[in-house]
Amino acid sequence: EDDLYALVRRAAPYADLARADFDAVVEMLADGIQTGRGRRGAYLHRDRVNGVLRGRRGARLVALTSGGAIPETADYKVVADPDETVVGTVNEDWAIESMAGDIFLLGSTSWRIRRVEAGLVRVVDAQGAPPSVPFWLGEAPARTAELSAEVSDLRARLAGYLERDDAAGARAWLMGEAGLGDDAAVQIVHYLGAAHRALGVLPTQEDLVFERFFDETGGMQLVVHAPFGGRINRALGLALRKRFCRRFDFELQAAANDDALVLSLGPQQSIPLGDVPRFLSPRTAEDTLAQALLASPMFQVRWRWNLGRALIVLRQRGGRRNPPPIQRMEADDLMAAVFPALAACQENAAAGPIEFPDHPMVRQTVYDCLHEATDVDGLVALLEGVEAGTVRTHFRESAEPSPLCHEILNGRPYTFLDDAPLEERRTRAVALRRGLPETARDLGQLDTEAVARVRDEARPDPRDAEEVHDALLGLVVRRPTPEWTAWFDELVRDGRAACAVTDAGPLWLATESLRLVEALLPGARIVPAVKLPEALAARPRPDAESAAVAAVRGHVSALGPCTVEELGALTTLSPNVVESALARLEAEGFVLRGRFDPARSGGVEFCERRLLARIHRYTTERLRQEIEPVTAQDFVRFLLRWQHVAPETQREGRRGLLAVVEQLQGFELAAGSWEEAIFPARVASYRPEWLDDLCLSGEVVWARLGLRAPAGSLGAAGSDARQEAEAGRGGAVPSRATPVSFALRDNLPWLFTAARGEAGPVLPGDGAARDLLECLRTRGALFYRELVVSTGRLRVEVEEGLWDLVSRGLVTADGFGGVRALLTARERWAKRAARPPRGRRLRRQAGEGIAVEGRWSLLPDPEPKDGAGESADVETLAEAVAEQLLARYGVVFRDVLARESFVLPWREVLWALRRLEARGVARGGRFVTGFVGEQYALPEAVELLRQTRRRERTGEIVRVAAVDPLNLVGILTPGPRLPAQRGNLVVYRDGLPIGEGARQLGPAAGARRLS
Repeated sequence: EDDLYALVRRAAPYADLARADFDAVVEMLADGIQTGRGRRGAYLHRDRVNGVLRGRRGARLVALTSGGAIPETADYKVVADPDETVVGTVNEDWAIESMAGDIFLLGSTSWRIRRVEAGLVRVVDAQGAPPSVPFWLGEAPARTAELSAEVSDLRARLAGYLERDDAAGARAWLMGEAGLGDDAAVQIVHYLGAAHRALGVLPTQEDLVFERFFDETGGMQLVVHAPFGGRINRALGLALRKRFCRRFDFELQAAANDDALVLSLGPQQSIPLGDVPRFLSPRTAEDTLAQALLASPMFQVRWRWNLGRALIVLRQRGGRRNPPPIQRMEADDLMAAVFPALAACQENAAAGPIEFPDHPMVRQTVYDCLHEATDVDGLVALLEGVEAGTVRTHFRESAEPSPLCHEILNGRPYTFLDDAPLEERRTRAVALRRGLPETARDLGQLDTEAVARVRDEARPDPRDAEEVHDALLGLVVRRPTPEWTAWFDELVRDGRAACAVTDAGPLWLATESLRLVEALLPGARIVPAVKLPEALAARPRPDAESAAVAAVRGHVSALGPCTVEELGALTTLSPNVVESALARLEAEGFVLRGRFDPARSGGVEFCERRLLARIHRYTTERLRQEIEPVTAQDFVRFLLRWQHVAPETQREGRRGLLAVVEQLQGFELAAGSWEEAIFPARVASYRPEWLDDLCLSGEVVWARLGLRAPAGSLGAAGSDARQEAEAGRGGAVPSRATPVSFALRDNLPWLFTAARGEAGPVLPGDGAARDLLECLRTRGALFYRELVVSTGRLRVEVEEGLWDLVSRGLVTADGFGGVRALLTARERWAKRAARPPRGRRLRRQAGEGIAVEGRWSLLPDPEPKDGAGESADVETLAEAVAEQLLARYGVVFRDVLARESFVLPWREVLWALRRLEARGVARGGRFVTGFVGEQYALPEAVELLRQTRRRERTGEIVRVAAVDPLNLVGILTPGPRLPAQRGNLVVYRDGLPIGEGARQLGPAAGARRLS
């Protein structure tokens, strides 16, 4: 024996093996385990006199056929007929649930089940028939301690940026530190930013967050945010579950993953949230966890695994495989023999913790559960940190779950710490929002209106003497209420009520509560004297504490959130008596303490559980109403603010104009309307110099994006094209109706592709326009005077030729002043025609021609696409268009794009919106009622949509030009469409069109009327 002990200790895992543990194992292998079927697992002859060990007959064969440390998984073999080729294995549970004829996928082949036998599934090739996918059950590995520490460190680093409101810095740090792309970094910052706003802190290994909220049944969910990994969180969840069980005598549902754990509290459990960390102590945590593990499935599984490793339950018997069901039954029988207290009937079990037998198999199984399935050492270290203050604890009562709760609330069966199936989980009663909350107000506090509403509902509001009597029975005592005096006097005359005169003033009471009042207020004088019925007089007298509890219970039920001082004033009880009564009610689960009324600053409040659940429900209902679809009228009100047309929402200055261009880029409308109606409506005190500065600096460019329709037809521009054709004879003469668009210069290439597709512009025939085009192609960008000299054309021909090229979408200019000059060319040439002729001269005077800085140049061609990259280019283009539409309208669906001129099919844009939703850039949902199809919105647009819904309708009048993108009459609102023609106006009152008509607007008038 000594030699064997020395040999075993030479192995590193057993270098510290105690002799007592070695002797216990030797004794088990020598004596075996006595069961009803005889002795099991005896493989050694032990000579205690001489200290010699010898193997029993058959021990060597057992070791060879059943030895091994890999546990038995009980999988079924899958055998293909007719040659009985083993093609794989499937899980036992899946095999038992399968039937002959089922088709499943194994590897890359579909198989049809012929028959399910004991431990065997016979199959044939299903010849490619559509299969189902089998499942395998197992124990999911937890995140390692090292990786959990890195996750915590990442959260801590990001929390620093979020506390400084530096989302851009957080995104840049993530991209540099973790090697993430921009989209992934944006999603992480957005997700953790929403969690930080909701909780006030990001959970790390130094900051533990306890969050509690109501579910739909009136119960509560307690989520502990702890990024310590699954092993520590499982240990913490099991230990807390055991402590709750001992305190409330009720088994809780619980689940844990790598980042959090959840305990589902029923209506009977009510404790101060701050007391939860004190439930566990580092000195007793291991014992508590060991007791919790006894009833968990992981103990039974590891017991069976250890019996197999110890050769007590054999894998092979008589040359054949011992069936897994038989192995499980044998393991259960051995459990009853070795650990009878665990297998005993619970009715006969002694109260208190279960004592562990001193047996090596039990000790090894407990050790495996504590150090493999869970991490008891990590749990003890965590509790020591909480006790020492190195791990900070934070407590949050939220109206609905924070974003970090969603994963654990939707946890799959591998996260469960109890045996309740998925369909019976109380976490399924928690309503979760689809998107992230935009403000901490959404989660961090209850709604003031909900609190006021519940207080109003809870307050007694009697309509006759009977209801006054009923209220007095519930309240025990009540201060006199003038509105109830007549009914109270009626009750006094009938002997059903009286008044208790105290030093603090009179109190009303019902006769049936006389004994309670006498115990509650010993020195009070009852006026008039009343006599109890014999049945009530025969009951035992209540003590003062019970009377105080009854009075406080009644008033808490009628007040909603209240303080100790308020209860004391209503009942004339001292604060100490009220606090003692509240403590008893809290232990019963009747009241909860916290800070519930946002209108109050500081102070601990108490609220009846039923009323608090109603407040939470009303708060959640309000939040849900805010994300319910708005009407088309409210959507128009939203658009007027989203595009800064509504009063007091205009942008300011040069940068404000740049933001307007960025929002409207790609939308084509009459050239003369941009500075008459569009920019003045969106930019306060608009000045044309701002636009010239942006154009000449290279930030903004103007051009006609779409293609001019052939003569006799209407293009995408609709009314604008009609006006252009009528007013400008095909675009040769400068016309204010010619549609143009503004854009950021960097976005011009993809906007061309989105507006033109594969088509190209129609080139001009012989004439001034053709000469100008060739001149620009040959010499590049030129000033107006250079074009006159280079082509040898008259100025009027050059101006008409330039505008012809503009209307064809072929040229642009550095500044917008050239467009203004061209649009006024006819007036200038008419004035010149009225002057007397001066004769021909070579020298020109300053100011002749187009008086504006900037050169004319050809527009770039859209980048050609090769066949291989066409699909990717379409996706990229569709995403750019989708992002632009989201920026323009905030909420995008098919109907709202009726006036857009992009040629890209809606289906491509729709798929792009779906991809943006998957990346977290946009949200899908139902935002506007009355329209079919999918809808998507920017997160900031959703919040503004809510604000618009809440905003009172005051009859606000907003006028917009008919060419404005916000002319959505007949598209979003009922009625015929209003043609998008210059001079037409749309008048909105609270988002509804109330008037429309034609009115000629000059630049100054437009600025005044549309601001």
